[in-house]
Amino acid sequence: MDTAWTAVVWALLPTLVVAGLFWFVLRGILRMDRTERRVHARIEAEERAKRGLPPVAGDAGAAHNAG
Repeated sequence: MDTAWTAVVWALLPTLVVAGLFWFVLRGILRMDRTERRVHARIEAEERAKRGLPPVAGDAGAAHNAG
């Protein structure tokens, strides 16, 4: 019976490792995208303020939450 459980573990281990790596990479991509969008919104808000333009209506809360 021990051999059967060992075979099951060795059969599932590669799938679990690949799934874990996939989750980690996808999580990193989503976090980088969120951070990049936040930084871009902040830079755009700063540029609009320099030019004396009003803030974009949809980004008022996003600029506040960014920093």
